Amino acid sequence: MSRTIFHLDMDAFYAAVEQRDRPELRGKPVIIGSDPKGGAGRGVVSTCSYEARRFGVRSAQSISEAWRLCPQGIYVQPDMKRYAAVSEQVMEILGTVTDLVEPVSIDEAFLDVGGSLRPFGGSAEALARALKDRVCERLQLTASVGVASCKLVAKVASDMRKPDGLVIVPAGQEAAFLAPLPVRRLWGVGPKMEERLIPLGLHTIGDLARADPARLERKLGTHGFDLQKLARGEDDRPVVPDRGEAKSLGAEHTFDADVNDADTLRRTLLDIADHVARRLRRHGLQGRTVTLKYRDEDFETLTRAETAPQPTDSGDVIFAVAWRLFQKVHGRKRVRLLGVTLSHFGAVSQLGLFAPAAAEASAAERVRDALAARFGRDAVTRASLLKSPRSRRVGWDDGPAAKDAKK
Repeated sequence: MSRTIFHLDMDAFYAAVEQRDRPELRGKPVIIGSDPKGGAGRGVVSTCSYEARRFGVRSAQSISEAWRLCPQGIYVQPDMKRYAAVSEQVMEILGTVTDLVEPVSIDEAFLDVGGSLRPFGGSAEALARALKDRVCERLQLTASVGVASCKLVAKVASDMRKPDGLVIVPAGQEAAFLAPLPVRRLWGVGPKMEERLIPLGLHTIGDLARADPARLERKLGTHGFDLQKLARGEDDRPVVPDRGEAKSLGAEHTFDADVNDADTLRRTLLDIADHVARRLRRHGLQGRTVTLKYRDEDFETLTRAETAPQPTDSGDVIFAVAWRLFQKVHGRKRVRLLGVTLSHFGAVSQLGLFAPAAAEASAAERVRDALAARFGRDAVTRASLLKSPRSRRVGWDDGPAAKDAKK
């Protein structure tokens, strides 16, 4: 029995929220990045308006590259709290259509609407248009929707006619729909995999679907079998409803200029660890896995993780692990960005008498929390961080990959 899956993707979400809330930005090239300094900035483009995309600006570009392409653009620092609040409103609207909603990120989600079509005469198109209208009317934002029998095809379809698009792929037409598209549009095909497929003559998804399975297995192993199934539009993964659990929580900092001073790097990592720990404690969470994000002057990005036996919400403990991971990856190159993320966590709970104790925040850290809540985050800090002016340390990017716990 064929399923009916929607993939809803908000159009240029961060930029659209800024243009909605600031009328003077409408119709102008708006670039959202972690640094508002334009060509002097060291951040990365989170997203940009469609007006900016006409100049070649794209997500994940450096701010300096975006500035070169679009110096007349309006560069805006992300306001993640505001975007998260709007995202919650979007997810609430999706929940009025079906209980089977799986958020993928802050601005997109899958919906299984098989049980919601009757009021719309069984028409997926009518329901999709009603959902888009509801988002537009309530939030003054547009969304693009892909409709298909599986998640993969619905996701690809939602990207085809942005902004404000609606693409429906009838059941049985999945392979034909995918066939002419570049192979890189397929889930599981990144730049490195594309480099392996192109020399094999596999330029389109259709080429991959028609390839000799034995040849694919020789070249790609069992992964070739999985990719070929996707190329034929075969994807039976269910929509898994969000239950409200946080998956990870973190922050990162992009330096104004590439840094190789060990003391500056150490203090920055310590400040990030403290920031993440405060957020953990604010949500009553403790995490076991510390992940370091490290980007060097050549824009090469590495991640390293370590999982401890006991959970923690202590900045001291998080920093100790992050610093150990940092020392393993840092070489002679200067550093552009550092980030720390905590995962594998749940709410703080009372342990049994003989259970191993969690690495909880120290009394000093909790005093800092209380003072910061009353007098602001600058009220008290570590002596070792006073060497770096607070104004130079503001700019954590608690980006979409670093999700706060939902209340």
